[in-house]
Amino acid sequence: MTKKAFQKIYTHISDITKATCSLRATGVGNDELALIDGRVAQVVRLEDDVVTLQVFSGTEGIPTNAEVTFLGKAPALKVGNSLTGRFMNAYGEPIDDGPIIEGDEVEIGGPSVNPVRREQPSELITTGISGIDLNNTLVTGQKIPFFADPDQPYNEVMATVAMRAESDKIILGGMGLTNDDYLYFRNTFAEAGALDRIVSFINTTEDSSIERVLIPHMALTAAEYFAVEKNEKVLVLLTDMTNYADALAIVSNKMDQIPSKDSMPGSLYSDLAKVYEKAAQFPSGGSITIIAVTTLSGGDITHAVPDNTGYITEGQLYLRTDSTIGKVIVDPFRSLSRLKQQVIGKKTREDHPQVMNAGVRLFADASNAQTKLENGFDLTDYDERTLDFAKEYANDLLAIDVNINTTEMLDTAWRLFARHFTPAEVAIKQSLVDKYWPQDVEMVGHSEEEE
Repeated sequence: MTKKAFQKIYTHISDITKATCSLRATGVGNDELALIDGRVAQVVRLEDDVVTLQVFSGTEGIPTNAEVTFLGKAPALKVGNSLTGRFMNAYGEPIDDGPIIEGDEVEIGGPSVNPVRREQPSELITTGISGIDLNNTLVTGQKIPFFADPDQPYNEVMATVAMRAESDKIILGGMGLTNDDYLYFRNTFAEAGALDRIVSFINTTEDSSIERVLIPHMALTAAEYFAVEKNEKVLVLLTDMTNYADALAIVSNKMDQIPSKDSMPGSLYSDLAKVYEKAAQFPSGGSITIIAVTTLSGGDITHAVPDNTGYITEGQLYLRTDSTIGKVIVDPFRSLSRLKQQVIGKKTREDHPQVMNAGVRLFADASNAQTKLENGFDLTDYDERTLDFAKEYANDLLAIDVNINTTEMLDTAWRLFARHFTPAEVAIKQSLVDKYWPQDVEMVGHSEEEE
């Protein structure tokens, strides 16, 4: 970002905090970019002729007589086919040693698509992770968060989704990634030969935390280009939105705004909605689907970030470690896709809804049996069989390392049903039992006396 000739330069800063600078200036617009002592900043507040700027790299070392030059434009991204396969920073500048990005410059952070121009989401988008595709099926144009503890492999899950998802473009927005995570994404994409459909915007722990507020908007500006201009099915992966919210809180606190719950800014709901409401299904066929990681502090779902997120999004996905198999699974009890009814049994096989419901119900029966066992009660033969079923169900279908298509998931579920239960116990419509119940699977551990 460079200065232009004849731009007015200000040299008197009246107030400096850790993240912001204030000065008197005229003819300045909201969200406008500026250079302060060579550092990129953005207008975040205007009060008469007093302008407050957030300095993305921090204000340490900036003197009160530093040169301040306003650039006359908001943050923007050059969009075009040259974005594909590239890794960029929060300003849309390459960090992969590749050539300069070419294309039309588009301001980031624009308004969401008018609901009149949106279509009802109705197209299946598979992720290749059976715990999602079987029990929490996603549709194009949906927005949904991944709630996970900080020690869970959520970035590996996001990389897996990027590799397996059936979409035209994947846009990755990484906020506060460790260098190991950044290199993991980069190497995974390169080794899979998938760079031709992936665009990445990366902020690492070595970069300024304030720059994280730009990452989602850069990613979504690129997504809008491919979805609207190219009519492509775009999947946006954002990780970690808690880091994004923390960056917003830093700026808010340094501007002396009264904090809300958990020291978050009072505008948190609007800030999150501005990101998530970009998800849309367009009449032209293009779409933007958003899956975003939100890490939980100590598993606290009532924290302001996941709490506000839940009011905006169309469901949630939970990761948890299953103690019986020692693997991370997509929790079938706490996860929910509110739009799955748009596609299951319609864009997937006819038995999908009933297989999904039966599997979760039997998994719940196993949870009840485990509670009985832990409290010293005797288990029935049915209880024993539900526990055996739950281990196989978690390992073969819920674990995040399972990579099979939806038809294979349903067939696997049927085989697990037949191995551990009678058709009556599974309680699926008889016409579907007649059609899909495996005849070559022998039931184990069933007591005739119990019948």
